[in-house]
Amino acid sequence: MKIALIGFGASGIGFLLKMKHSDHEIHIFEKAKDIFSTSVSGIRADGKIFISKEMGGDLDIDLEIQEKVVQYYLSKTSCPDNEIEKGDSFANKSLFNEFYKYGFQPVSSKFWHIGTDELKTVLKNIFDEFSTIPNYHFHFNSEVTDIDINDKFHVNTKEQSYKFDKVIIGVGRSGHKLIQKIIKKEPNIIMDNMQVDLGIRFELPNHIVETLNQEMYEFKLKLKTRTGYMARTFCNNPSGFVVTEEYEDFKTVNGHAKRFEKSDNTNFAILVTHQFTEPFNDPVSYGSYIAKLTNILAGKNKVILQTFGNFKESKRTKKLYRVNPTLNNNDYILGDLNLAFPRKTTESILDFIDTLDKVIPGIANPDNLMYGTEVKFYSNKLNNNIIPGLSTIGDCSGWTRSITYATAHGIILAEEILKST
Repeated sequence: MKIALIGFGASGIGFLLKMKHSDHEIHIFEKAKDIFSTSVSGIRADGKIFISKEMGGDLDIDLEIQEKVVQYYLSKTSCPDNEIEKGDSFANKSLFNEFYKYGFQPVSSKFWHIGTDELKTVLKNIFDEFSTIPNYHFHFNSEVTDIDINDKFHVNTKEQSYKFDKVIIGVGRSGHKLIQKIIKKEPNIIMDNMQVDLGIRFELPNHIVETLNQEMYEFKLKLKTRTGYMARTFCNNPSGFVVTEEYEDFKTVNGHAKRFEKSDNTNFAILVTHQFTEPFNDPVSYGSYIAKLTNILAGKNKVILQTFGNFKESKRTKKLYRVNPTLNNNDYILGDLNLAFPRKTTESILDFIDTLDKVIPGIANPDNLMYGTEVKFYSNKLNNNIIPGLSTIGDCSGWTRSITYATAHGIILAEEILKST
């Protein structure tokens, strides 16, 4: 069988890992010019991998599969196991109970942090493994612009058209345009499309959260706020750095941590889930609009930085005090995020931080920093049974939101193909 895999990301890695002993001819299309230029967000930025049944996606991924995924990535690093940063979130029951007492739902998981700087080595080692397999054919600098789903599949790039028996799409959330073209041809593929997370990247001195960082590295918390909206922490980075994330026509904030270079600050996201109902059906455009509004207020191509105290008092930040930003000063302006956020979003963030301060004194210090906007898009949840021979895997499918789950999704689909052929 001749198979096209579109995108060389986490889900594609899982698919290729399981298929490597098969005799199927697999062509991998990647829009980046080479392995060092790929923009795989989950793998290239920070590289947290975990084992958990409480986060990462809506698939029921067996813990044994998750363990195999984690060990595979760790085996591709250049560092000994004892040098990998790791943690066991809320294995400490007294900490669990303390957060629970104030209304939080602590999320249990085991974490490993590879580090942004080490991930280049990991990706290169994975590519070196796959590139030696005779029936794997890599096409870099080959962005797929469209797929003809009639009869056998025609995969079209700007330069050429290819014919395949089966197509696997693993383009992540950045492949939104291609997924939308498929949806226009077959709207019934959509199962759900009603959610987007809006929020901020929070930055504060390491010493405030030092106990938590040492105990578990990553603390994951959910809280039903006074607005009725659910807020959560995401992507905690001890001694990390705030960065910007580029989309086609707007810029958001994110965070990461490195294996060797460290800062004096910890950063993490505080995200508020916005769940919409009919007739509205375009949460991606809604989240994009809020992000663009932040960029407009910041003078385009920049994000807004505000102190928590000023955010709470609805005042524009004009100067900072004790906390030094880790984001490059060319990427932000001091401003007021209240001008961009809907009221319920603002109220939810305030409630989350004030409640968290009851457990971790210092979280609500007025000079702690808030960067906006951070947005987490949820891809349309897609049904792989609608178009025979075409499947989506990983974050573009709407079923996963992590390296671990996306990789496992690729493995599971490969197992189904192998059983049926």
